[in-house]
Order: sequence, then structure tokens, then C-alpha cells
Amino acid sequence: MLKEGLALILIASTTGVCALAQSQGSNQGQPMGAPPQLDTSRMQEEMHHASAPAPGPLKIGFGAKTSEWTAERLSSLPHTTITVYNEHEKVNQTYSGVPLIDFLTPLGVSARPHGKEFRLYVVAAGADDYQVVYSIGEITPDVHDGTVLVADSVDGKSLGNKGLFQLVATGEKRPARWVRNLIAIHVLPAQ
Repeated sequence: MLKEGLALILIASTTGVCALAQSQGSNQGQPMGAPPQLDTSRMQEEMHHASAPAPGPLKIGFGAKTSEWTAERLSSLPHTTITVYNEHEKVNQTYSGVPLIDFLTPLGVSARPHGKEFRLYVVAAGADDYQVVYSIGEITPDVHDGTVLVADSVDGKSLGNKGLFQLVATGEKRPARWVRNLIAIHVLPAQ
């Protein structure tokens, strides 16, 4: 009786292993029972730019001067269109918006920086706390060929899950310094 019970357990456990091996068919070449190897690069990118609460107006500051921009207010300004290759999405995209420097000159930032003015830099922040830095030279057409744009549409449509505004730039190999759900821009002097 004991031998028959052990044989039944052995058969049952062997059947379970066979079933497990069959259910692991997508893991060929890996040890049996090993967890599947997932490509997590896209998941990490989405987590990095996690969905955040709906942003309010875009707040821009330089010293004691500040301004706030709603979608309606920004849409009334003259727009520039740029087409860039988005390495993350593997496609050319056409963004429309306002050059970043156009928001900063009314606050006192020079459109033609000289000398100590090149100590200024911009910190742009998204609702998910993602932050990037640009030097004043990089956002000024007088110095740099690239365009840094506060975009409010892509390919003729709203930005969707990228928020009301997105900071995008030409002349970069990948969109690492693009900011989705853009909510704040601060101009600061380097020490």
C-alpha cells in the first residue's frame, strides 16, 4: 500500500512538472521554472514619466518676476512648428508651440546674451518631478541653431497624456531633455 501511494505521488508530481514545462514554452533556452525575461525598457520609461495629476497653469520665474500661462493664453501667441525624430516612439513628429525664449524676455532675460548673462540657466520641471537643465545659450537663437519649444500640440492634435504643455528641442539625438506635463520653468544664475 505504501509503495502504491508513493508511486501515485511520483506520477502526480511528474505530471505537474510536465505541465509546468509545457506552460513555460515561451522560455525556451532557459532553465525549467526560470521566470520569463521581460523587456522592461518601455515600462521603465513610462514609470520615469509616470502619469501625474492634471497640471495647472505653466509657471515661469526669473528673479522676482513671474508669469503664468494657461492653454488659452498660450494659444493666442504666434506659434512655431518644428519636426523632430522621437527616438522613444521611433517616428518623426511635428510639434507646434512657442519658443521658450519668448516667455523669458518679458521677464528680463536677454534675447542676445553677453558676458555674465551666459551664467543663466533654465530648470524645466514636469508634474512628475522630472527636471532638465538648459543653458541660456542653448535656448537663444542668437547663439544656438536649435529651437527649444513650449509645445501645445503634436501632429495637429493636443498632446494627450503628455499634458497641456511639453518642452521639446531640435538638435538633440534623443528626447532625454523633453519634459512632459510641463508645469514650471525657472531661470537661475550659476554661482
